[in-house]
Amino acid sequence: MSTRRWARDLAMGIRFAFAGGREGWIRALLTAVGVGLGVALLLLTTALPGALAERDRREEARLDYAFSSEEVPRADDTLVVATTDTAYRERDIRGRLVEPDGPHAPLPPGVDAFPAPGEMVVSPALRELLDSDGGGLLRERLPYDVVGTIGEQGLIGSQELAYYAGSDGLGERAGTSAATRIDGFGNPDPSPEEPLDPVLVLLILVVFVVLLTPVAVFIAAAVRFGGERRDRRLAALRLVGSDGGMTRRIAAGEALAGALLGLVLGTGFFLAGREAAASFEVFHISVFPSYLNPSPLLVLLVATAVPAAAVLVTLLALRGVVIEPLGVVRTARPARRRLWWRLLLPLAGIGMLAPMIGQGRDGGDFNQYLVVGGVMCLLVGVTALLPWIVETVVARLGAGGVSWQLAVRRLQLSSGAAARMVNGIAVAVAGAIALQMLFAGVENDYTRDTGYDTSRAQMHVQLPRGTELAPAAASLAEAKGVSRVYALSDGYLADRPWAQEPERTAQLTVGDCATLREVARLPSCEDGDVFSVRGGEYDTATPSLSEPGRTLYLETAAAGAGGEDLAWVLPEELKRAESVEDLSGTKRGGFLMTPGAAPAGLAEAVSGELYLSIDAAVPDAPEHVHNAAAALDPLVKSMAWHATDRATRYDTIRTGLLVGATAVLALIGASLLVSQLEQLRERRKLLSALVAFGTRRRTLSLSVLWQTAIPIGLGLLLASAVGMALGAVLLRMASAAVRVDWTSVLQLTGAGAAVVLLVTLLSLPPLLRMMRPEGLRTE
Repeated sequence: MSTRRWARDLAMGIRFAFAGGREGWIRALLTAVGVGLGVALLLLTTALPGALAERDRREEARLDYAFSSEEVPRADDTLVVATTDTAYRERDIRGRLVEPDGPHAPLPPGVDAFPAPGEMVVSPALRELLDSDGGGLLRERLPYDVVGTIGEQGLIGSQELAYYAGSDGLGERAGTSAATRIDGFGNPDPSPEEPLDPVLVLLILVVFVVLLTPVAVFIAAAVRFGGERRDRRLAALRLVGSDGGMTRRIAAGEALAGALLGLVLGTGFFLAGREAAASFEVFHISVFPSYLNPSPLLVLLVATAVPAAAVLVTLLALRGVVIEPLGVVRTARPARRRLWWRLLLPLAGIGMLAPMIGQGRDGGDFNQYLVVGGVMCLLVGVTALLPWIVETVVARLGAGGVSWQLAVRRLQLSSGAAARMVNGIAVAVAGAIALQMLFAGVENDYTRDTGYDTSRAQMHVQLPRGTELAPAAASLAEAKGVSRVYALSDGYLADRPWAQEPERTAQLTVGDCATLREVARLPSCEDGDVFSVRGGEYDTATPSLSEPGRTLYLETAAAGAGGEDLAWVLPEELKRAESVEDLSGTKRGGFLMTPGAAPAGLAEAVSGELYLSIDAAVPDAPEHVHNAAAALDPLVKSMAWHATDRATRYDTIRTGLLVGATAVLALIGASLLVSQLEQLRERRKLLSALVAFGTRRRTLSLSVLWQTAIPIGLGLLLASAVGMALGAVLLRMASAAVRVDWTSVLQLTGAGAAVVLLVTLLSLPPLLRMMRPEGLRTE
């Protein structure tokens, strides 16, 4: 009987929601939009791990490396491929030169046919860039005819820049560092993925809790839209004979109707956003719509949890409300909120996290359930504390202007509704501050110093073996924006021919005197000098090889095909030099040689390295360098230097956080706008009456701004305190020093305030319309 009564009353509430005239429809629609935005974000967030995993899978499926140390023999089913990756205005471009050895050569994923020499197939995003007005410099670098498009299976994202270009004569360079012969794409024997260290596991867990908790808070707030009008309808139900329990169940049915409609709208929002995702790139990450597929289990969980939460939240909200036939007692002064139980949630969260302090190092591990539970308790504690803080503060606010008094009095009467409106922002900011502190605290553990001396050189160009160094250096020196070029050639000397497995080897560096002074302290230098270097890293063979008249051997490109090594006799006059850190941050050992001492055929035994100093004031200077390098040889590798480099996994997690946080803030702002419009709609008659009595529209607009600014200010203060406390606990768990990045704290709180300010500005036009005298009409 009890189940039948519940079903009957809930069904009656659903009927009231959709058959109660325009007011019922508007309230149900507002609730549905708020819930729908939250559902869409839940589905999007739960789909992100699968999307990132699919990107990794496609990246591995197109790998074109020779995974065996044995060279693949030429056959009609092999392919020669060379890496020609580049960058254009800080966007990475994946490039490959391909030359099939026969008709059965393996096709790259997403490619229907091999491009002929001088042709290329490109990704849709690269085609769009090449055809745009800003792609002129890139078209100079890629002088191939576009004859096709790479399919989705060959790309990791919709906005990825990639191409395959046909080549002729690439097979002659197979087996060198420039080109590789393969018989298939992908890793034939993938090794098991290396397990994440505990700190990265902690980061992943906290990221998901921080992203999902604000969504849950907003869904809980959305099902309470139109509370005051709903209570008046419930009083009418009491007047016609329903008891208190039936009235609350009917109210829960109305909320259930909005939640069910919200599920439908949320699914539509998600599917629309899924299709639109292909048009965007966030923090250099793009996806195809097919990537965003939440797991069926998570979809089922959302579909059942959201309606259940709507019913539960409504029943809890009405527990402290007395609904009588002649009115609702909520309009009287409510009892003061108690503080003690509101402190239990944050304390419980700290209690869950405390046992894991210091387990981030030395093989420690984190209990995932305690981490999730502890972080959730601390963040949900914000929603419990904020109503008490808002009520306590606004009760003590003094007199001021008319707009101030209107706002303060409204907040004193309905501080709970004001707190609910900003709860989601407060929770999101608190979680973001904690995560920012955690990321900043452990960043050094996942960041390494590249050692590059970026004060002397900002770009590096690597020439294939056999390329003449001097003409290449002269060509790059003429590139726009290049202020200086340091040209060096590198090779290795051995005490016997390389085919006889030498016992001792030493490095050889060739360059002019000015450049050699960048790698060693020279006593004096003239063209034709040779130096024996001391103090190099990992160099122990140089002293024993530095005998004047001794013959040393350099391996040439022809030696690998059965040719001979290049023999070089040390001169009688061998100067001594002391190694210093070169432009790449290493200390070279072995021998230094000026061009005048170079034997014939040296270019075939050494590879050229060019270090370039760039004038940052010249627009697109790196692009001009890339173009000049590609003009020398498509296989020339040019790259910009950075002082530091971060671990890939750490960067992936941080990127996922930034993508998710951007989506959360955007949808929170949209939900907040819906909430603001719903509150204004409920107060339409009051606003019209105030205008009719002579209140200025500017005064009412300012009062609305104050009503938003006071709760959000208190919420952001609370969020900062809770976020820093949570961040400190997480840092101690990761065994990192506790420090607060005040710049990030201010940026995050400012972002939250900016969202609320934008919502307030967007709500002003509807507010002005609601102030018209027509708002006093009633039926």
